[in-house]
This record gives sequence, C-alpha cells and structure tokens, in this order.
Amino acid sequence: MKTVLGRDDLATAARSAVRATGTDLERLDVRPVHKASRGFVNEGDVDLCEVAVVTLLQAVAHGKPVVLLPVTTLGRHQHQTLITCGELTVDDIEGRTVGVRSWSQTTGVWVRGFLGEQYGVDLRNVDWVVYEDGHVDGHQDPDWVKRAPEGARLQTDFLEGRLDFGIMGNETPAMDVIHTAIPDASDVAQQWALTKGFAPVNHVVGATGSAAREHSAALCAAYDAMRATIPPTGPVDFAPVGFEALRGPVTLAAQYALEQGVLPRPVAFDELVAGTCAALGAEPARLGG
Repeated sequence: MKTVLGRDDLATAARSAVRATGTDLERLDVRPVHKASRGFVNEGDVDLCEVAVVTLLQAVAHGKPVVLLPVTTLGRHQHQTLITCGELTVDDIEGRTVGVRSWSQTTGVWVRGFLGEQYGVDLRNVDWVVYEDGHVDGHQDPDWVKRAPEGARLQTDFLEGRLDFGIMGNETPAMDVIHTAIPDASDVAQQWALTKGFAPVNHVVGATGSAAREHSAALCAAYDAMRATIPPTGPVDFAPVGFEALRGPVTLAAQYALEQGVLPRPVAFDELVAGTCAALGAEPARLGG
C-alpha cells in the first residue's frame, strides 16, 4: 500500500503497525500534503491519505470510493485566518472583495460558516474571488463565485489592494500591515470552540474503499497506532480520534459546506460511519464510535 501523511510521527506509527500485519506501507513524499488529494479521491493512486475534511465530504457526495479513517491530523482555530489591511473589519465585509484559494478549501468553508452564523453575513452579498479548482472531479463552484484571471495569485492580489480581505492560513504573508478582520480573533475562536464543544477540524485520514476491503486488518492496526500517538488536548481537543469524537466537527463542516454550495447533496456523519464499517468489515465501536 501507499500512504501520504504529513506528520512524521503518525506516518512512522502507521507504517510500523501495518508492516506488523504482513502488509508493506510505502510513504510518499508529497508537500504540501494537499497536493496528494486529487489523485487520492479521483484515481485512487494513494491507499491511505491525509485529506482535508471538506475534500473527503465532497468525494463521498460525488460517489468517489473513499472512506473516513477517523483520525484528525490537523485541527486549529480558524477565525484568525480572515485577514485585511487598513481599517476594515468583519463588519465591513458585505459588498467587499474576499479572496480564497479555492471555494472548497476547508479553511474557507469554516470561515464562511462563522460569517453567516456569528456575524449575520449574507454570503451572496460578498464579492468572492477564488484562484484554484477544488480537488474532486465533478464539483462546480456556485455561479455567484468569481474565478481570478489566469496567472493571478491570492497573496499578490491581496497585498496590491485588489482584494479587501483574504482567507489565508499558513500562507499569510508576515507583514505588520496585515491584521485579523475579526477583532480579538483568538478569544472569539476559543469561546466558539468551548461553546460548541469542539475545535474546527481541517485534515483527517482517508482510505480508498479497495484498500479498506483488501487490507482491513492493516488499516485497523494503522488506526490503533495513530490513535495511540495522538494524546488528547484539552479543554478543547484539536486532534479528535474516533467516530464519536469527530461527529461534532465533521457534521458542522458538512452543514456549512452544503449551505455554501460546496456539496451537491447532504452528507450525514452516519453515512461516513456506515461506509467505513462496511468496507472494513468492522463495527463502529472498533473505531471509537
């Protein structure tokens, strides 16, 4: 089998556990890790893959043969990723231009969910600009979302004033003129997570349906090893493992994605559980739920 996992500790644990079952697991070096997603969901060229949660939800909604192995590889607060320059704040966002790498990018889905839920923003009254396609073949952005001109770059357009706001995570330029559009974003994010009982989840682990059926024992062993490697973080867990631990954040991400035209149909969390368990031949309790 082949795997793409961004965290060295998880990759090492999974590889050792899989090999102990008599199956080989080759780790592919793909950086950034999201570049493996397209091949994973559309071609099945990776058997076990770190993938953005919205990409996994889209893949299931479009009938791609992938399943959730309920391990979080990346969770974080997201309110701080809405950035701007000058005096603008989140209260000014309607009628303004906002750039995001891809409409289906998980960070963007979370932030737009916050905008509607916490700040009463009508997303259709925002001038959205995107720069890349999503990872799942068959997806089309809503007709009220604009595509940037060929060759344009999100960071450049933001810094040169062609965008009023940007949604950026690790790619945010390190410049003093840039600030979060949500005042006291860290405090707001922490309170949101405490109220919800979970933090936003960005990346989880997915597997192809064929790998789950053919290598059930190996993938269950990989799950056990990764679970043992990830200690809980409290009072809000940024790396939940197991179906029940992931139910809250994945359900809300799916709700936001459907409302934003990222998903073509609802994807219930129990559908993910059923798909995984059927492919692995395992009961939900075997995978924390």
